[in-house]
Amino acid sequence: MDPTDHRSSPPSSPPSPLPLPLEGITVVAVEQAVSAPFATRQLADLGARVIKVERVDGGDFARGYDTAAGGLASHFVWCNRGKESLALDLKDPRGLAVVRRLIADADVFVQNLAQGAAARLGLDAATLCAAHPRLVAVDISGYGASGPYADKRAYDMLVQCEAGLVSVTGTPEQPVKAGIPAADIAAAMYAFSGVLAALVRRGTTGRGGPVAVSMLDALAEWLGHPLHHTMHGGTPPARTGLAHAVIAPYDAYATADGGRVLLSVQNDREWRRLAEQVVGRPELGTDPAYATNAARVTNRARTDALVAKALGALGTDEALARLEGAGIACARLRDLYELAEHPQLAARERWREVGTPVGPLRALLPPITLPGGEEARMGDVPALGEHTEALLRAVGMTDEEIAALRRDGVAA
Repeated sequence: MDPTDHRSSPPSSPPSPLPLPLEGITVVAVEQAVSAPFATRQLADLGARVIKVERVDGGDFARGYDTAAGGLASHFVWCNRGKESLALDLKDPRGLAVVRRLIADADVFVQNLAQGAAARLGLDAATLCAAHPRLVAVDISGYGASGPYADKRAYDMLVQCEAGLVSVTGTPEQPVKAGIPAADIAAAMYAFSGVLAALVRRGTTGRGGPVAVSMLDALAEWLGHPLHHTMHGGTPPARTGLAHAVIAPYDAYATADGGRVLLSVQNDREWRRLAEQVVGRPELGTDPAYATNAARVTNRARTDALVAKALGALGTDEALARLEGAGIACARLRDLYELAEHPQLAARERWREVGTPVGPLRALLPPITLPGGEEARMGDVPALGEHTEALLRAVGMTDEEIAALRRDGVAA
């Protein structure tokens, strides 16, 4: 056989999938509500083992928010898949000792207890990292560990108000909060990225270290555009509902069949195409009252009326087709039922099922896709204390010791 004739070589086998990036990483979390649980769920999805420490009397209080997810709380199902639940009373020295044993062998610790509570237990990041130099320990707070707001209660809506998000969201008449827990999510994602950065640094230095994230800091960063507009431009952006404060037309418009279509004209070339191919009045493309974005913003009401009249005569599908044909960015204004059946998510096979105490529930794959590697690990949503016995045995407890903890209400 000619060794240069590659046509006769046997086909090579496909490469083995890469392991998930965080396989082998153990996370211990004393967490509740959204910010810390959502951060640690990202770690679990990427392969980490996450041990969730919960109260014995009801667990994470997010378990009781609602019963919408087949009898389970929707927040809890969303934020807690792929974790092991350990129910302990940390006010009892025996319960706290179990957590300390787990932390000694862990790579990451995350907590979002009320300000000062972790420090009283010796579970704050500074204390733990001093005792365990390789540990990455994360403190998530509402307003940070110092300053006049350090001890202030911090729930998502309250932080949205303090961070100014509510002031730029809504209509000219009415400010409104975001429909999702934006402050919690912002803090969660900075905690997640902070853990990843600290683990990378540990890989080169051998040392972990503390990570601190506050909900106010995180959401204030997300307010960057309106904040800089206000600080440097002198005026805050106006609340405009679905419209854009400085671009026109950029809004949602009703269609003939009861739908709503949102479109965005980003430059004057697009306006000329919209005027000709959708509005049906090409002369508006060069009319001084509409030809530039500044003119259209000044004449926003008339501009919107022209677009609304044209789209109001079309069905939603036809309106979208016309806009797409003209090269205008557009979208269908969907509700959550429609999101759950979105054709793009279906076509890209983004839905999976996760196990829960009430049976399988649909859940989206996490947004981070790792081409060539394994799919995200979307583990089961745990029942309260589902893994308590196994974890107590793992730290060396005997049957008698475990029975005593259960009898005394220290473990569940």
